[in-house]
Amino acid sequence: MHPFYAYIQTLAPLTPVEWQQIEPVLERFEVPKGGVILREGTVCRYLYFLESGLLRYHANRDGEDVTKYFTVPPYCFTAQQSFSKVIPADEAIEALADSVVWRIDRAATYRLLDLPGWSNFIRELIQEVQYRTDQLLVDAQQRSAEARYRDLLTTGDPLAREVPLKYLASFLGIAPQSLSRIRKRLVSGS
Repeated sequence: MHPFYAYIQTLAPLTPVEWQQIEPVLERFEVPKGGVILREGTVCRYLYFLESGLLRYHANRDGEDVTKYFTVPPYCFTAQQSFSKVIPADEAIEALADSVVWRIDRAATYRLLDLPGWSNFIRELIQEVQYRTDQLLVDAQQRSAEARYRDLLTTGDPLAREVPLKYLASFLGIAPQSLSRIRKRLVSGS
């Protein structure tokens, strides 16, 4: 089974006939580690599916590279505001590891909404993205960077192992030196 088809099925039922209409408009490409999928300031014209790899969303804020979040497979992603409103993205998306990505252009994404399974999938995906975004906001407002980092470690989240320290620190809203101290404290148990 195609990995994107399998992922869609986790959120909404999709018939084989519907999949036959979706599959031809998908484009597969490989992004090497450090490769850019979307540059900040350009319009995002695709809905993407990450089959394998690791992605980082980041933005330039007053000359500082700020990590907004990460995407791990299997997951759909895009620069949501840019994609839906056809405006320049306020973020960039880059590969932190060699990645396999599928994409479907904006016109096809909307045209396929006539398919009940695809339409249900998009609705469920939007709800899931909204939930995750809300959870990130609540966590950032109510929990310390140390508590959030500890959760990454205890849940076995690949971010704790695979993301470079400077990006993880930026995501947590602290300096890399502070994250190093937290890591050292957690390892020593003090």
